[in-house]
Amino acid sequence: MPALTLDDLRRYAIARSLFKPTTLPRALQRLGFVQADPLRAPARAQDLTLRHRVLDYRAGDLDKRYTKLPYEEDFFVNYGYVHRDTQALMHPREARHEWTPERWAQAADVLAYVRERGVVHPREVDAHFAHGKVTNWFGGSSNASTELLDGMHYRGLLRVARREGGTRLYAVREAAAAPVDRDVAFDRLIDLVVNKYAPLPATTLAQLTRFLGGGVPQWRAHRAEALHRARERLASAEVDGVQWFWPADEKPASKRHQAPEAVWLLAPFDPVVWDRPRFEHFWGWAYRFEAYTPAAKRLRGHYALPLLWREQVIGWANLKVTDGQLVPDLGFVDKRPRSAAFSQALDEELQRMHSFLGLG
Repeated sequence: MPALTLDDLRRYAIARSLFKPTTLPRALQRLGFVQADPLRAPARAQDLTLRHRVLDYRAGDLDKRYTKLPYEEDFFVNYGYVHRDTQALMHPREARHEWTPERWAQAADVLAYVRERGVVHPREVDAHFAHGKVTNWFGGSSNASTELLDGMHYRGLLRVARREGGTRLYAVREAAAAPVDRDVAFDRLIDLVVNKYAPLPATTLAQLTRFLGGGVPQWRAHRAEALHRARERLASAEVDGVQWFWPADEKPASKRHQAPEAVWLLAPFDPVVWDRPRFEHFWGWAYRFEAYTPAAKRLRGHYALPLLWREQVIGWANLKVTDGQLVPDLGFVDKRPRSAAFSQALDEELQRMHSFLGLG
């Protein structure tokens, strides 16, 4: 057997993640979970991620169909959409910071109010209880009721029933069936992460296991054991001086992993580019998400979308909509490819983006 190469791993990573577009339920099942972000530039990250993987997907389709899908908004390794079966593995969740008895009393009152109302908007809760203001993590001021609802959602007391103008509307989350064994649950969660992001460098596998501490903070003391079990059951190899891991039943060196002659504009949190150390291993340059970086210090732009051509990320694009038209601002690590094939593939990708955004 020939030695596994970095080229093999790169093709494998692209092929397994950018699978043939399918239905929304099937795409969500293959991905396992989808990271969410509220910024729209030109659309939210969850929509930008799904547009490559769902046939005829349009911005906002996930929210429109949310109430009919077996998926919930919740925190996993990051905030996003997870299947209810996955969510059940993480609850009952014990938050890192225990509430005071007074805070629990407030939560009990709000829970009774939500149960009576069915579905509530945060402003209804704020108007009814007048909890006042608190300092948020940005240093600004937020309604204390909004923070309380966030905490109740995180602890599994509430669920997101739907969104209205981007705002989460809450309902009571009824207790699920009895949780499975802790180690079994932790192993399933790690396997889901690996399935989403494989192949993973060893450092990223360890990092994602730490990130799971946000989804299951009650198991923080057991992360090392879970990571050890994962390393034992996953396939692995050292390539280019790095230890890599992937699902044991997959073959990274398969000749079937061939990137088509196409251009993809990827969300900053797309699984192909999410792992920044892997990104640098694969493509030899550093990509950073700069939306929260002061404008004067940005290198690529406010919401630069990595530009994947065939199997190489060769640049980025910042997109905006002006007078109903999509306006791309492209940048390249080296020079823009001069081939007619690239120009055609880029035009086709921009047309797909145009349709996805519902322009014209």
